[in-house]
Amino acid sequence: MTNRLVSMLALAALSGGTLLAQDIAGAWQGTLKLPAQDLRTILQISRGPDETLKAVFYSIDQTPMPFNANSVTLKGSSLKITINQFNGTFEGTLSSDRNSISGTWSQGGPALPLNLVKPTPETAWAIPDPPPPPKVMKADAELGFEVATIKPSRPEETFSLAIGRGGANTLSTTSTPLRTLIQFANGIHPAQVLNLPSWGDSEKYDVTIKPDQEGLPSIAQARVIVGKVLADRFRLVSHKEKKELPVYAITVWKDMPKLDVHEGPASNLPGFGMQRGSLIIRNSTIAEFAGFLQANIMERPVVDQTGLKDRFDFTVKYTPDASQVLPNFPNGMPGPAPASAADAPPDLFTAFQQQLGLKLESTKASVDVVIVDKVEKPSDN
Repeated sequence: MTNRLVSMLALAALSGGTLLAQDIAGAWQGTLKLPAQDLRTILQISRGPDETLKAVFYSIDQTPMPFNANSVTLKGSSLKITINQFNGTFEGTLSSDRNSISGTWSQGGPALPLNLVKPTPETAWAIPDPPPPPKVMKADAELGFEVATIKPSRPEETFSLAIGRGGANTLSTTSTPLRTLIQFANGIHPAQVLNLPSWGDSEKYDVTIKPDQEGLPSIAQARVIVGKVLADRFRLVSHKEKKELPVYAITVWKDMPKLDVHEGPASNLPGFGMQRGSLIIRNSTIAEFAGFLQANIMERPVVDQTGLKDRFDFTVKYTPDASQVLPNFPNGMPGPAPASAADAPPDLFTAFQQQLGLKLESTKASVDVVIVDKVEKPSDN
């Protein structure tokens, strides 16, 4: 009798957990209130054949793009969802009537209220249709530019560099020194640009370039186009040499990379995001990731020695040290917590091994350096 009673209690507990999971499955919606705007949010929760919960997140006032949750846990009435793609976490409590979730949303900063309700067919928000994929520039296009606008930056501006901003095929930068333009055009570290006059670091520009070919250029094509603007508008003359320099090399650690292969079209541009103490990488080769690291974070060139050719999606959470600042950002980007904090993420080198299965190690290597032979301040628009 006792054993039968225990079995019945266990079955009842299991049934209750299953019912709770069924109750939380479906669509939920709520508004995230930010200082500058309100963002409508939709959360779609489903239960798989193995009873595990999955979730898809939408911020429909920003993009129709769905974001898959990396983990969904439900303990009693407490729900926690994490989305590594942009370092987001939702934590909430399911109401007793199973029709609302009182919760908070955090994304590398203070938590903000985000309360969700189950909509009816009449009150449910529509998810916008995704835009058509951008037309990409032909791989064999004769690269050049139709127009290039260069003007001094305003003091209050901060650095940015984008390809295809606003859906167009333009290349645009703000608060960008000449060194960074040469660095981008050649895919190198700032320290690999030699013999540059002092104004090449001190004077900053906003640059907008419209290619003379249709379609969104790849990074390799954008580098060629920027190089032609440098030659035409800055009268840049330079040459390359090989030089052995201290570098960081990325290698596979213990033959066990922990990387998710990108599932979207390989022709899309890679995405590189930075938040406090995290790097959010999408559709990137390791070689492109190395270029991102050396351009924005590391004090040395970074070289890819993994031999990996696929495109990957991954996120790295780490605590920066004093040397890991962003050279194009005046105050750098501090980490989320002091390294002494109990819950602080590891340093970048440890994070590489634990989170990516890769190793970032100090060594020396022969790399290209760009030696500036002649350059002038930009000609008038």
